[in-house]
Amino acid sequence: MATADDLKFQEFDDAANLLAANPDATTISIDEPAEIPKNQHSRLQEPGREEDDELLGTDDSDKTELLAGQKKSAPFWTFDYYQTFFDVDTYQVLDRIKGSVFPVPGKNFVRLYIRSNPDLYGPFWICATLVFTIAVSGNLSNFFIHLGKPTYHYVPEFRKVSIAATTIYAYAWLVPLGLWGFLMWRNSKVMNIVSYSFLEIVCVYGYSLFIYIPTAILWIIPQKVVRWVLMVFSLCLSGSVLVMTFWPAVRDDNRRIAVATVAAILLLHTLLAVGCLAYFFDAPELDIPPPIIPAHNGTTVVTKSH
Repeated sequence: MATADDLKFQEFDDAANLLAANPDATTISIDEPAEIPKNQHSRLQEPGREEDDELLGTDDSDKTELLAGQKKSAPFWTFDYYQTFFDVDTYQVLDRIKGSVFPVPGKNFVRLYIRSNPDLYGPFWICATLVFTIAVSGNLSNFFIHLGKPTYHYVPEFRKVSIAATTIYAYAWLVPLGLWGFLMWRNSKVMNIVSYSFLEIVCVYGYSLFIYIPTAILWIIPQKVVRWVLMVFSLCLSGSVLVMTFWPAVRDDNRRIAVATVAAILLLHTLLAVGCLAYFFDAPELDIPPPIIPAHNGTTVVTKSH
């Protein structure tokens, strides 16, 4: 029969003997590896890291930048490079649309919705939908205003589609381009200015235009007062998104420059809204002179136009 000494593990006895011979020896426990990352993470924290994470809107900012760099690594002449700009799902687009329609006071639209994955899918289709909505609603508004007049003959104005497309897409691309260049220039002058990428600025401007799609449909109502009230309401919502997004980027700059920048952003946004309403819906009717029809007896007959 085996004795009690035979049932002991030889490895444990050897370890006990070695520890007794060298008390300063380092021992390794199975539970220690789970604690190492926490200790390393606490030691690697830098004083300004929390501010950077708050600005980016995520604690995994390094991972976000690394993934963004991997997505943009493809050459620009390949399809994979441009595919990354449309790598969003329906839930992300809807969430960003809700954020542009219902802005939260004091919240940055880029930090909450765009910074993790800026896209061009939503801005492109929002602008395209807005172009056709304004053009079609403008034609319908003109039709309803003149409906019932005996001398009126409805003719669809297809040129409004091209005019609306040129205006909206030029605003959604050229204004962000100029703003991005200005912020880059000011960033070289003032080191603590928040910088946005061109894609992020385009994304903000594109989603801020969504509110004008239902507004353009309501502009069919043949009442100027109602139209202008709707325009002011939509302008306040979309303008607040732009102000809350770009004010943190310029508030550390010179006070006059910061106020002038935000004022210029609001002015251009107001000109777009007022111009679309005035041209496509409230354009003044041109007084067409009545045609002169020569009579057979040598006299002229002037027809009356209504």
